[in-house]
Amino acid sequence: MVTAAVAGSRYGYALIWAAVVGALFKYVLNEGLARWQLATGTTLLEGWVQRLGTWVQYYFLVYLVLWSFIVGGALISACGLAAHALAPALSKESWGIIHSLAAAGIVLMGSYTQFEHLMKFFIGFMFVTIIGCAIWANPATTTVSQIVHEAAIPAGSPNLILGVIGGVGGSLTLLAYGYWMREKEWQGARWQTAVRSDLGVSYCLTGLFGVAIMVLAARVLHAKGVEIAGGSGLVRMAGMLGDVMGPAGNWAFLLGFWGAVTTSMLGVWQGVPYMFCDFLALMQKKSGQERNKMVSVQSGWYRLYLLWLALPPLSLLLLNRPVGLIVLYSIVGALFMPFLSATLLYMNSRKDWVGAQFQNGWPTIALLSMCLVLFGYLCFQQVSGIFQ
Repeated sequence: MVTAAVAGSRYGYALIWAAVVGALFKYVLNEGLARWQLATGTTLLEGWVQRLGTWVQYYFLVYLVLWSFIVGGALISACGLAAHALAPALSKESWGIIHSLAAAGIVLMGSYTQFEHLMKFFIGFMFVTIIGCAIWANPATTTVSQIVHEAAIPAGSPNLILGVIGGVGGSLTLLAYGYWMREKEWQGARWQTAVRSDLGVSYCLTGLFGVAIMVLAARVLHAKGVEIAGGSGLVRMAGMLGDVMGPAGNWAFLLGFWGAVTTSMLGVWQGVPYMFCDFLALMQKKSGQERNKMVSVQSGWYRLYLLWLALPPLSLLLLNRPVGLIVLYSIVGALFMPFLSATLLYMNSRKDWVGAQFQNGWPTIALLSMCLVLFGYLCFQQVSGIFQ
């Protein structure tokens, strides 16, 4: 959301195509990991360990723990910022703590079905407010015409283009989809069409959301020569939107912003602990019913990791981010998306592993290769930037 707003404020409508490309790439990656699971009956993490070696699970553990702490802190901060903008009587820190504890409580006390219904409500609310604002600020026919006419690669924009493409639709959180498939008992070849339809709708909406943010930034910020950075820039953008559309526009955007960060937190708090439980099950070589019991919302390990997401990152609200931890996270994390792209390209192309029905076709191979090049370049940029 922030990257899309920055791109729109800096380049207007020129880079909106990048949000669409990003949604397409993330669809290809998510469909690939879902297809592996349908073909083999194992999660992608299981597949990595079984086919590539046990070293993968320990690299993954380091990344998962670092990711959880730093991204957890960022989500808590973002929720605090969004809620404070709506109700400034409480501080950003207080709102962040409330959101973190409330999300943990919802996950602990609710079932997967309740979680899914709640996410649908929040996401629907988020889309109605943000896309409603975009249509309100600019008629749809005018917007489409401007997007097509002004699409370009402006000088100095390639890194931001890559940031928009890479930022659409998550990174580590892509893996959560496999565990949600298990909760819904989507197993075997008969669910392939359903999974593709589900992901197709999801990423069409994700791309549309990114487009709407960029349209609003172009209309409200770029038109006035204003550039923003960071989450606080979105609050500033809401205020300027109020100047164009009146108080209703300001409130609608802030509510949409709050809905976006709240769904992000709730999705992470519910989805990421499965991955830690999967790691433990692999390390302890559990299988069958014993394994299913461990990789479950009822597992004690699941609840313990949920607390790791919800509580320790609160310290980042009060302390400056530890530089050494950020550097380590940046290096380890930068490798994840190229690794995901490369392994899906390799593993799903093995007919003897996934079968002819689930094997990568040439269009998928081409798109996964493009993902590998893109995320490989981003990895190089991120790691080399640390040491400059």
